[in-house]
Amino acid sequence: MNATDRTPADLLRSTLSNDPSRPLVTYYDDATGERVELSVTTFANWVAKTANLLQDELAAEPGDRLALLLPAHWQTAVWLLACASTGVVADLQGDPAGADIAVSGPDPDALEAARACSGERIALSLRPLGARFPQPPEGFTDYAVAAPGQGDRFVPYAPVDPDAPALALPGAAELTGARIVERATADAAARGLSEGSRLLSALAFDSWEGVSAGLLAPLAAGGSAVLAPRLELLDAPSLDKRKESERITHTAV
Repeated sequence: MNATDRTPADLLRSTLSNDPSRPLVTYYDDATGERVELSVTTFANWVAKTANLLQDELAAEPGDRLALLLPAHWQTAVWLLACASTGVVADLQGDPAGADIAVSGPDPDALEAARACSGERIALSLRPLGARFPQPPEGFTDYAVAAPGQGDRFVPYAPVDPDAPALALPGAAELTGARIVERATADAAARGLSEGSRLLSALAFDSWEGVSAGLLAPLAAGGSAVLAPRLELLDAPSLDKRKESERITHTAV
């Protein structure tokens, strides 16, 4: 990170400028065998497309609230940074009834909860490679249809205020963009992360600890995250093999 980084979006821009080709987020679904690895460039491209979708197609404005009903997944990480890029408050597992936009995965309970949102509703299939739903849920826009055609670069209509609310977590006070950067940087130091560190995280994206380990602390340190929310499906030898093949330096389980 740079000394001038005040928001999570700033952290991503600095990383993109410094080392665009290195891996940033790797995702495993050990129930299906799926593995997706996104370089900084590829991740930033998804963030830009999603931010453009928010700003231009969904008419989201700074301060709007987005209920993010997604599990620990690489696309959840994309949405978190897209919200940070537009000034939209990402409300993880938040109440859709009080949100301007609701974003849900394919889980039937999450989709049903998201219907309480009176604003725009987006659904993600969470299928490999960001594939479409075979049949989009009624009342939802399919993210895999709407996002790919968006622009590869994003410029907000208004600068994002680092002191404005940016992230809401269950049972916790809202965090500003500046506070997110401060806490992520502190977490990276506490975990001993540095440039090139590879943090394997099995934590859910429903707390600061999960979001920090699975994205923000590695991003602040110049490292990368390996998300494996179904890690309990691996036996000890398979886990050791995973750590070796992915060059894991730190874990959060």
